[in-house]
Amino acid sequence: MLAFLKNHPFAVEAFFESSLVLTFTVPKEQLMHLIPECLELDLFQDQWAFVAVAMVQTKDLRPKGFPAFMGNDFFLIGYRVFVRYTNNAGKRLRGLYILKSETDKKKMEFRGNLFTHYHYSTTDIRQTEQESVKEIQSLQSNFQVLFSKTEENVSLPQGSPFADWKEARRFAGPLPFTFTYNEKTKEVLIIEGVRQNWVPQPVKIINYHFEFLEKLGLENPVLANAFIIKNIPYYWKKGKIESWKQKERNFRAF
Repeated sequence: MLAFLKNHPFAVEAFFESSLVLTFTVPKEQLMHLIPECLELDLFQDQWAFVAVAMVQTKDLRPKGFPAFMGNDFFLIGYRVFVRYTNNAGKRLRGLYILKSETDKKKMEFRGNLFTHYHYSTTDIRQTEQESVKEIQSLQSNFQVLFSKTEENVSLPQGSPFADWKEARRFAGPLPFTFTYNEKTKEVLIIEGVRQNWVPQPVKIINYHFEFLEKLGLENPVLANAFIIKNIPYYWKKGKIESWKQKERNFRAF
């Protein structure tokens, strides 16, 4: 029963008051060991792989169809890798593989770990704003982001592999799908997200630090892009499970 509950047994909806996503790039060799065998890295120019940090202020998060007053407000932090998965119909899906999730409330940690495989933990979140800048930080998780609220004509971060913001948006998130893999049963859980009016705006990052990225052992990750969106309705469909059939595909290929 508990295993079944963790597989997203019902659709969930929420309102994103804001979603700030910082995407970092490293050579693909540095991320290959972090994803399961059923997935492949979503690459740029066949060499750059991406890991992103998303910081989302959600409002009225609840099972889809429930009235908004029954929802809860949470701050969510997700560390995820950009990946691809080829399903049993032969379609290649772009999506995310979750490495770690954090939230500001124990209630979300409990429910998140009951109904997902996203490894939630509770941490402290402090948000401070001045006239032109905003800071999000956590002492417990040892991360900090300082970004401009007012700057226009933002340049790509120094060292970004992208030529322009249009090219960078392909790796801005959120991608349509999130994947979880059960290595024992060789099953893939696919969760599809649905959003409206998703128009990410480039944002200038003044300073940042994420201890979790350091713990991954990444060598010199480069900030590739940073986007923010505001006031977006969002929902996740009920999870779908399919058997991973890589062996059958390899056999047919020969």
